[in-house]
Amino acid sequence: MTDVLRDLLREQLQVVLCGTAAGTTSAAERAYYAHRQNKFWKILHETGLTPERLEPHQYRELLQYRIGLTDLVKAGAGMDRATLPQLTASDRARLNDSILTFRPRFLAFTSKTAGEKFFGGKRDYGAQAEQIGDTRIWIMPSTSGAANGSWRPEIWHRFAEEVKTGG
Repeated sequence: MTDVLRDLLREQLQVVLCGTAAGTTSAAERAYYAHRQNKFWKILHETGLTPERLEPHQYRELLQYRIGLTDLVKAGAGMDRATLPQLTASDRARLNDSILTFRPRFLAFTSKTAGEKFFGGKRDYGAQAEQIGDTRIWIMPSTSGAANGSWRPEIWHRFAEEVKTGG
């Protein structure tokens, strides 16, 4: 199968933001975090990670702010808790290899589900003890409208401060 959304990765990134898989709206629109109730683009601007609020179709512009995008599962789409395809060892290895290749300063999973699936067990939000090479890893609260009950913007703000101060 081919990737639902192509990775937005290159060298010299500060941050790679990694979701679990493209949501159904994002897959249909071929743009990351495209559902109108998703808070992703708002929180990037609110935290100062982007100087303006971008729209989903502008996702490629994140590169100019040294932010990249990817997903754990590239060949499927769906909600984290519902139709998500099974994460495989090759999915994990692909992400690990991408991070080792592009060497961003931070990898941030954009949901607890993504981080827990990558690590293979329960995790708390925030900075993680493990690294991939020199890349520091964070787990963030999901920006999905379906996850409003666990929304904690203060963690996104704390992460942005780490990024801006050099961590």
